[in-house]
Formats: sequence, C-alpha cells, structure tokens
Amino acid sequence: MKEKVFSSCFVNVAEELGKSSLRDVSDALQAIIDRNPNRTLFFPDGEYLLSKPVATPAQPEKSVSLVLSDFAVLRADEHFRSDEAMIRLGGILPANNTRTPGSNYSFRGGIVDGGGRAKALSVESGRETYICDVSVKNALVGIHIKHGANNGSSDADIRHVNIIGNGSRESVGVLTEGYDNTFTDMRIANVHTGLKISSQGNSLRNVHPLFTVDFSLFPDSCGFYDEGGNNFYSFCYSDQFSTGFFTGKNALPNKYTDCFCLWYSSQSAPHIAFRAEKNFDSLVSNATVPFRADAKENYILKTGSDSGKGAFCNLVASFALTDDEEYKKYLSGKAVPI
Repeated sequence: MKEKVFSSCFVNVAEELGKSSLRDVSDALQAIIDRNPNRTLFFPDGEYLLSKPVATPAQPEKSVSLVLSDFAVLRADEHFRSDEAMIRLGGILPANNTRTPGSNYSFRGGIVDGGGRAKALSVESGRETYICDVSVKNALVGIHIKHGANNGSSDADIRHVNIIGNGSRESVGVLTEGYDNTFTDMRIANVHTGLKISSQGNSLRNVHPLFTVDFSLFPDSCGFYDEGGNNFYSFCYSDQFSTGFFTGKNALPNKYTDCFCLWYSSQSAPHIAFRAEKNFDSLVSNATVPFRADAKENYILKTGSDSGKGAFCNLVASFALTDDEEYKKYLSGKAVPI
C-alpha cells in the first residue's frame, strides 16, 4: 500500500517509456514532459540515450521537475549534433513569473554524459530554476546559463554539481550569460576554462576548477574567466590553470574573499594568480598564492594598464618566487610570506 502511495507522487519515466526497443528516447521523453504539467518526472537507474535536445517549459502552469536516481544516466548518443544542450531547462514556453505555483522547477541528481560532443545542461528561461546533486561527464560545456527572462537576469541556483569536460580547447565547465545566479560547492575538471562569466551579480562560493587536460593547452587556460565583473567570489580555488582569476577589459570590479591559486606541476608557464586585461580594479581580500620553486614564471598580478584602483588586502603568497613587481603598488594591510 505504501509503495502505491509513494509511486503516485511522481511520474516514473522508465514505466512511461515501457518496453520500447528504441535506443533513442528523445522524442518519447519530450512527449512525457509535454503531457505531465506540474509533475515530478523520476528516472530510475539505467541509461537513457538522447540524439537531440529535450526541453522543459518555463511557464509555471506547464513546468516539470526532472529527478534522477544516483545511477540514472542521460547520455548523448553518437548522432547528437546540436549546438543546444541535451536538457534545456525553460527551453520552451518562456516565462518571467515567480508568483504562480510551478515556477520553482529543477533538475536534480543522476549523471548527464555529453559523450564528448554535447553541452549537458542549459538554463534558458524562468526565474527560480535550480540544478543540484548532478554529475556531468564528458561534456563540451557542463552548464550553460543563457540570458534570463527577467531583463537578462536568470536567477538560477546551482549547487553540489561535479563537472568533467571533454578535454578540448573549447571545453568550459560553466558558461554564464544570464545575471544574478549562485554557484555553490562545485568541482570542475578536464576543461580548458573552468568558468566563463559574461554577466554580473553572480555569487560563487567553494567552486574548484582543476586543469587536467593536455599541457599543450595550458598557456591560455583559465580557472575563472570574468568578462562582466561586479561578481562575488568566496573561497574559490583555481587549481593548475595558467591564469587563476581573469577580468576582461570592460569588466566592473569584482570582490574576491579567501580565494586560492595552486599549481601542482611546473610543466608549463606562465603561472598567474590574477590577471586584468586592462586595469586592475578589483578588491582581493585574504588570498593565498603559493608558487612552485621550480616554475619558470610566477606572477601574482599581470595587467594591461597601470592605472587601476584595486587592492590586495592581507595577501599570503610566495613573494620570493615571483617574477613581477606590479602587485606591490596594490598591497594593503599585511603581506604574509610563505
């Protein structure tokens, strides 16, 4: 009796698909989404192959949440060729509505495997979208947050997500164009760029991108590539990327608190903690930058202009191993050598 009551609380995707012999479930899954408004669609353990993108509605009266068990895998098959993500949250029936029940749809759990060719997940419309407890594998782009429905604000919440890229020069863990998102407790690896942020008003906490791809791609790799500015970083950790934290020439000042750069190998150069394409105008508080003694080039800061108004407050770093003097003009508070 309890099992029947529990099962009636959600739509079992495997049961809905039935015993179909089709390996590609793209059209069947889209049909399940379309005919089950305001329902939670549950994917039991197993593999679900997609040859093209599947979209969920942003309109609250039509929205659904997708919930995967730990070992349920949505995988892009060999025929997937779209520039769109495998799962497009809010990809149909766009809406800017937080008043109507159904606005808080989500993607939770499981594994999304891009097969080395596909973008995994995108957030395209709506205001209360969240993605959590997901493992992304072999993706060209792990999560793509597009311009949101609220005058460009996507207002998405991303937490407890691990991303493994496809190891190419084009691979990006998170690509963010929409404004006002939160990213919390994330691990990213096998990408050329950890996070590329073209928007503002984003909060990042405990986000850890790690460079693990071919070292021939190292010199222009970047952990946090920020073109928008006015973003807030707390204990964000760039691991082995050539540049840890980059701000574009038109970016507004960022705030970095308790952030960290590390290089586990000296196979390639340069090693740059903070880089500003033009002026350095950001506020960096309590950063830690331990350089390698066997590295060829170590820089706390590189800029394209010396007229910035930023500051390093209470910096902990391997000052004796640096090859630059530029950071010194921005030092404030204590400078602790390691």
